[in-house]
Amino acid sequence: MGAIDDALSELETKIGTEIGVSRWITVDQAMIDAFAEVTHDDQWIHVNPDRARRETPFGGSIAHGFLTLSLASRFAHDCLPEPPGKRMGINYGFDKLRFLAPVPAGARIRGRFTLLSIRKRSDTQLLRTVRLIVEIEGQETPALVADWLGLIVFAENA
Repeated sequence: MGAIDDALSELETKIGTEIGVSRWITVDQAMIDAFAEVTHDDQWIHVNPDRARRETPFGGSIAHGFLTLSLASRFAHDCLPEPPGKRMGINYGFDKLRFLAPVPAGARIRGRFTLLSIRKRSDTQLLRTVRLIVEIEGQETPALVADWLGLIVFAENA
């Protein structure tokens, strides 16, 4: 058996279990503003804390849903295991994605990952599906829940 088959066998034993919890990241107003600048999404609920405090039920500005989602890569880097022989990982998309609660400016969030499935896609690729829950510190309802697909690519003859 090669590295890809060893990884498949190992990961199959973890289906249905939590495989990682990331570090907390603070989503401050500077991060929200930078994201707004890069994405050209300057809706006032994100970039105008005073107005958001006055005119929304959120008590202030909130992070873009896509900012919260984009931090998934950081969360994965923090805590998802790297199988021996892995050459690279490729984002393959989402089967399900729901934004459940807004992330207030200044909140801390983290990712929690559960392995849903793993299968051999080719001689060099495993397709992994994880359930990602992005938690907001001190809140019961998560910011988002997603089923995230990723390719684990191994070198030829790995």
